[in-house]
Amino acid sequence: MGTVWAHGQARQVETFDTVNPATSEVIATFAVHGRAEVEAVVERAREAAAWWAGLGWKSRQTRLLAWKSHLIRYIGRLAELVHNETGKPLADAQLEIFLAVVHLDWAARNARRVLGPRRVRSGITAINLASSVEYAPLGVIGVIGPWNYPVFTPMGSIAYALAAGNAVVFKPSEFTPAVGGWLVSSFADVVPEHPVLQLVTGAAGTGDALARSGVDKIAFTGSAATARKVMAACADNLTPMVAECGGKDAFLVGADADLDAAADAAAWGAVSNAGQTCIGVERVYVVEAVYHTFLQKLTERMTGARPGDDRESAYGPMTHPAQIDVVEDHIADALARGGRAVIGGMQSIRRPYVDPVVLADVPETSLAVQDETFGPTLTVTKVADLDEGVALANASRYALGATVFVSSKKRGLAVARAMRSGMTAINSVIGYATVPALPYGGIGDSGFGRIHGPDGLREFTRAKAITRVRMRSPLNLTTVKRTDKDLRRLLSVATLLHGKRYR
Repeated sequence: MGTVWAHGQARQVETFDTVNPATSEVIATFAVHGRAEVEAVVERAREAAAWWAGLGWKSRQTRLLAWKSHLIRYIGRLAELVHNETGKPLADAQLEIFLAVVHLDWAARNARRVLGPRRVRSGITAINLASSVEYAPLGVIGVIGPWNYPVFTPMGSIAYALAAGNAVVFKPSEFTPAVGGWLVSSFADVVPEHPVLQLVTGAAGTGDALARSGVDKIAFTGSAATARKVMAACADNLTPMVAECGGKDAFLVGADADLDAAADAAAWGAVSNAGQTCIGVERVYVVEAVYHTFLQKLTERMTGARPGDDRESAYGPMTHPAQIDVVEDHIADALARGGRAVIGGMQSIRRPYVDPVVLADVPETSLAVQDETFGPTLTVTKVADLDEGVALANASRYALGATVFVSSKKRGLAVARAMRSGMTAINSVIGYATVPALPYGGIGDSGFGRIHGPDGLREFTRAKAITRVRMRSPLNLTTVKRTDKDLRRLLSVATLLHGKRYR
């Protein structure tokens, strides 16, 4: 509990601390917002949403681009905060912020083109009508963000929701509330007139309150198990939801692949952000002809990746302490089932750090293959050909991202299309996340709906269809004065247009 001042009086509120995962030092203390506080914030957001939507495309774009500039000018301060709350290296924090800015810029500049009114063909049966479609903002969007990428990931919803004309209530992870608070306050510096972007803080109870608050949509990032709970809460008000959940991303290596590039990409995809990446690499399937060579090159690169809190470290500590237990369980299960540790093993667990782990000969039924590990570990499996690799990759209940390394462009595209995933990168790792115009999201236990790109803008709108009579109809069908002659004309037109036999 802590004391806060409101209207000149002190009152006791529940609080929680955010800590540096590398040092356990307390960074700041935040209030736990309950249902009453969340509903009050949403009510304020309603008024702000009406003002924000009324500004129009150009005024919103100007303000969002000003926010973008603000984020870049103060990227050092925000990166330091990300480093302190997550433990990731400063360079990784800066890269994360830069990518968020790129998406913010794209959303601001393209919202009108994607969502503004556009004419559509009415067709010959409605030749007297002029038709158009446009996309209106939903109102207030609730964004529940994760701790692993506390800027880039929630901004994939926040930026697109704002660009579409909505107000946003943002609940960051309880592990990274200071980063969330900085984002909200920085927006208020640029847009001080109304609380268009607001913050609520707390753990699961606060997220539940936001989902039940009557917001017009929830954008959630987190585990599939938590997503189910959020969906249940959303059901109270039939609140729609977009969910970006976990992944168990597969990485395929063909016989003709550039093995040096593939090994480098797999290693980075595995250890970047201490493996705490939903689109990170967790499973590698290598064609038998190049298996041993690839494994040797991968081992060399993974061995050189050292975790730590200094500037020379390749990655930082595990941000969420409980995630270390999951990593430990997966390694132990893989070894118990006959897998072998090529590098690392149980000794790799050095809380709060986990050294790189490469596991081979791991059965497909093991936890390390079936469940999301979310740590700097890889399973590497030999396959007869890419077709077998695709079959094993697609057997997962997760289907978020994927990667394939091959020299043949034609073969690469064929494999990418065959993989059951929301996104696939060919000869690079997670390249799709850096392209603002591409949709981002998964299927199965990896969630549903899309952020980023035109799909991400439309995710936070409702389609509005409009027709207008532009001339008298040659067929009087929608009138009480309709005659048999009108119906005969309709049937003649229908026979002419649709009566042809097709073989």
